[in-house]
Amino acid sequence: MASLSTSSLSFKAPSVQSTRTSQVLRKPLSFQPISFGRFQSSKNLRLQISCAAKPETVQKVSDIVREQLALSADTALTAESKFSALGADSLDTVEIVMALEEKFNISVEEADAQNITTIQEAADLIEDLAQKKPAA
Repeated sequence: MASLSTSSLSFKAPSVQSTRTSQVLRKPLSFQPISFGRFQSSKNLRLQISCAAKPETVQKVSDIVREQLALSADTALTAESKFSALGADSLDTVEIVMALEEKFNISVEEADAQNITTIQEAADLIEDLAQKKPAA
């Protein structure tokens, strides 16, 4: 069941009795149809949990961004730092993606590359591509 108020959105998972945690985690959670004011959803809502990239990956991406944009050591970079806010134009972003491909030995599709706007997005994409990459 899901409910929405003007200040919060909350989900309540179906009750699970005497089911081992590992069995629960293997199956996506399903919720019953939900209502948002006058809007009634007739579809089941699915919740997918994904983890953010490892801190080491975020740090490596930050280092590459710092180098590619020639940022000083005192420039604060966080996972939420937007390339555009750091002064990157479209060519800089392409160069960042190329450096990431070389550093992590991955290939980023053009459509994915165009969706990278922050250090966190880049790190998440790298880890996603690394997981999908066949073992050498």
